[in-house]
Amino acid sequence: MKKEWVWLVVLSLCVVLVIPWSILRWQKEKVKPADVQIRVLMPNGGVVNLALEDYLLGVVAAEMPAEFEVEALKAQAIAARTFAARRLSQKNSSDGGYDVDTTVQTQAWLSDTQMRAKWGWFNYIRYRGKLQKAVLGTRGMVLVADGEYIEAFYHSSSGRKVTERSEEVWSSPRPYLQNVSSGEDNPQRYVKSISYTPEELFKKLGTKESPHSLTSRDFQVLERTAAGRAKSVRVLGKVYLATQLRTLLGLPSTDIEWVIQPERLTITTYGNGHAVGMSQWGANDLAMKNNKVEEILAHYYPGTKLMVLGYK
Repeated sequence: MKKEWVWLVVLSLCVVLVIPWSILRWQKEKVKPADVQIRVLMPNGGVVNLALEDYLLGVVAAEMPAEFEVEALKAQAIAARTFAARRLSQKNSSDGGYDVDTTVQTQAWLSDTQMRAKWGWFNYIRYRGKLQKAVLGTRGMVLVADGEYIEAFYHSSSGRKVTERSEEVWSSPRPYLQNVSSGEDNPQRYVKSISYTPEELFKKLGTKESPHSLTSRDFQVLERTAAGRAKSVRVLGKVYLATQLRTLLGLPSTDIEWVIQPERLTITTYGNGHAVGMSQWGANDLAMKNNKVEEILAHYYPGTKLMVLGYK
């Protein structure tokens, strides 16, 4: 009887200690997989392999003001992670040996040294911890539609208009990149007026003929998007896509008004960026109204799902 009692105690200890320990170990192994590595082209031309979550810290630091609400920073982290995951999933032999660079051609990125220079030592300690909380608090989370990582575009401010449909800025439609409200409380946050003399305008557009006094026919919006931004514009007799003209003239956005005089063209823009996808200022304004990251992302990317990135 005593022997049976001893075996019963041993068995009970196994149930109480060993099995829970095994489950806990399994959970830890499942929750903390090895990080995905991403190849980053640095400004000096070198390529550095970084853990994806470490890379994202630098992206959020570069792409969104660190003063923003944590829920907005989380939304930025997820959008940036989704962008990176899509790039990784499309990796091929002609990728140039890297996945992303540190510019807006892919996603802007800051090193720790650049963060300290940008914020100063005191704010570096404060902000870096805040951004790390946003990145690690969304660890592995990505946006998916139809079984694929979405094109999680984002921009600074939609200004006074709703966001743009992707097909009206670029060529192809995306069901999750539609006209939705900006979410911004201050539509006049980014208003900028830029003036050009005839000489400056001709030079920026690369027009070979000699500059002349301007008339009302020298600048005309021919077509607008459903949101009301310029889509195609005739300038000095040539038709440009508004996105192309924005680059040539250095305009913050394609939501424009203009005044033309014989010796000066003045263009006033509203908002900042291409206006597709998430408005970063709108995300922050929504976060200030106690919207959670899931609600913010669902607003700007309707029909998408939040899923965990499949680590390998």
